[in-house]
Amino acid sequence: MSRFRIALSSDFLRPDGSPAYPMFDLSPLENDPDIDFFYAPVVDNVVPASSLGDTDALILLGARFTEESVPEGDRLSMVARFGVGYDNVDVAACTDNAIAVVITPDGVRRPVAVAVLTFILALAGKLFVKDRLTRAGPDGWAERATHMGTGLVGLTLGQLGIGNIGAEVFRVARPLDMTYIAHDPFVDPAVAAELGVELVSLDDLFRRSDFLSISCPLNDETRGLVGERLIGLMKPTASLINTARGPVVDQAALTRALTNGVIAGAGLDVFEDEPTSSDETLATLDNVILTPHALCWTDQCFAGNGAADVRAALAVKRGEEPSGIVNREICGHDRWQRRLADYQARFGE
Repeated sequence: MSRFRIALSSDFLRPDGSPAYPMFDLSPLENDPDIDFFYAPVVDNVVPASSLGDTDALILLGARFTEESVPEGDRLSMVARFGVGYDNVDVAACTDNAIAVVITPDGVRRPVAVAVLTFILALAGKLFVKDRLTRAGPDGWAERATHMGTGLVGLTLGQLGIGNIGAEVFRVARPLDMTYIAHDPFVDPAVAAELGVELVSLDDLFRRSDFLSISCPLNDETRGLVGERLIGLMKPTASLINTARGPVVDQAALTRALTNGVIAGAGLDVFEDEPTSSDETLATLDNVILTPHALCWTDQCFAGNGAADVRAALAVKRGEEPSGIVNREICGHDRWQRRLADYQARFGE
């Protein structure tokens, strides 16, 4: 009887072959006698199909899984992303082949919400400006009174999206005594009411927010959504925070707004093109805090993501549907159900 085979994309390894993220606990896989796991090569940032032919599940970090990654045969059952973004996965190709695309909302919920809070506090306190003043010595210290921070009590925190992460932002920000508003056409009003959040129109969200955080997925409807018109509705004292996906924001329009004083500042962990170029205009602006799509990267975040992906793989091995499936339509697919039945018969408890 063949064992359950799990591939991890090779970007989980350092160039010397050692684990890049040792907090990703692989011991549940190592200690299961019915599991083999290995590292699948990444070629031009894509996992090739040739490495996945005898694989049941793939745990994917930053590499891409495309239509060309789908192996021959009918064995691959799941692509589990290490995080909640899945724009590096061809979901349609997976659905066509009854492959579950799985994400890890539990692993990133608190770390990303804390990243948003970090941006809010740093922007409000002008942390980076004051850091530079201190490093300049007495001349910098002499300017500190001209760089007064902003108190948060009574200001308005707005969320574009109040799902898994957006809701957690409101939970961690609750002690700040701000006013909380959100726009999300898909949210249950009862959830917003429980959080003490007022649901508003998209335009009102941009008009009223003092700090506006983006926590929506990237799709055809949201790509470029936050452009010149919406940014132009914001207060000149307001700041925009994006920890979701860069292309949700028209980066050129945001750069113009920050340069011309249309808004006061921004905290950006994501960008239209990643990595950013060495001559990125945003990097020259003093009213922007930039981080390399990694502000939420902590030992706890990566441990949580890894644990969630391992749980998903073990669930499939037992013949169960894992949590976090993106393409739920595959759950009724005969090929998917046959695979689960086979796993249950071979490995079920």
